Amino acid sequence: MRAADVVIVGAGVLGAAAAWQLSRAGHRVVIFDRGAPGREGSGTTAGNLHVQAVHTRRPGQEVPIDSARFLPLQRAASDRWESVEDDLGASVELRRSGGFTIAETPDQCQELKEKHTWEAAAGIPTEVLDGDAAREALPLLGPTVTAATWCASDGYANPLKVTPAYLAAAAGHGAELVPYAPVREIARRGGTWRVTAGTHTVAAPVVIDVAGPWLGEIAALAGIRLRMTPVAIQMHATVRAPVTMSHLVQHIGEGLSVKQVTAGNLLIGGGWPARALNLAGRSVTSVDSLLGNVALAVRVLPFIRDLRLLRAWAGPLAATPDEMPLIGEVPGEPGFLVAGGTYAFTFAPLWGETLRGLAEGAPPPVEIADLGPDRLMTQTKTHEGRQR
Repeated sequence: MRAADVVIVGAGVLGAAAAWQLSRAGHRVVIFDRGAPGREGSGTTAGNLHVQAVHTRRPGQEVPIDSARFLPLQRAASDRWESVEDDLGASVELRRSGGFTIAETPDQCQELKEKHTWEAAAGIPTEVLDGDAAREALPLLGPTVTAATWCASDGYANPLKVTPAYLAAAAGHGAELVPYAPVREIARRGGTWRVTAGTHTVAAPVVIDVAGPWLGEIAALAGIRLRMTPVAIQMHATVRAPVTMSHLVQHIGEGLSVKQVTAGNLLIGGGWPARALNLAGRSVTSVDSLLGNVALAVRVLPFIRDLRLLRAWAGPLAATPDEMPLIGEVPGEPGFLVAGGTYAFTFAPLWGETLRGLAEGAPPPVEIADLGPDRLMTQTKTHEGRQR
């Protein structure tokens, strides 16, 4: 057994961002991952940087997100994305080319106006356009679009570059990454946690559980029961095309996000569900979701109908029952921190900084009291009599 200051479980984008923040502050960090770093939820996401309010429901999602609560977090995360490439000394294909959130019905238009008010209160500049003005700004939009909001800060980054860049920068400060090492035991003795993964056992006063859809399973190893509701959503990519669309396009009332990435492919997403979540292997894509998602994209952006679909894939998402982010220390379990939930990619720089502050006992940079794990706990663990 060896010692560290912090053990991080999960080498996705949140674990990587936290590892960089902690290691550059001088902490000894060990990161365990069950497989290849950044290849699960963090590697299958669309990579969108959502700054203006997003659609409140994924297709099939029962509980809407609280957009007004999300927006201050989105603003804080957006500020931190500005320096990510300089901080890491690497390109992550960060593009802040702006985005349109569109509406097609009177109710959706009203929702755009309401979210515009919330965005102004959060300090996020947006502009409401009618359908003709939206098509003048982006002629690619179809005739069904009746209104849109424009946000210059929306954008995207390449998720297959962001996580490796964070991990490489963390390694430069001494962080140790141990891939293909599923965690199989977590126990506490006094003020120290012991984490066993593969053939490794590391003792540390702080454990950070950022295992994505496996977050609840990892917490359960420490006897902590959290009501997580992980799901699998899917993405679709067209063949490469000449540069046609530089902006991110989203739908306020239906699950849709479309952008053209650096390689030329159009990525179509929006949270449509895969056939079923499979945390033991690979989740299988849904043909119904493929047809629905692509048909919606073609309706809003008719030029897409001329592009061949290249591939579709499913990825796991660490959702919560209330569809809100999860971050904080587990009550009664000093030093056991958790972070996850929807839009984790957008929040990654902010949550990395927040986790460092929590590990150091410093005030968080944003208000997170209502986002803690206490709201999801189903029982309290006692370690008495179980120590070895």
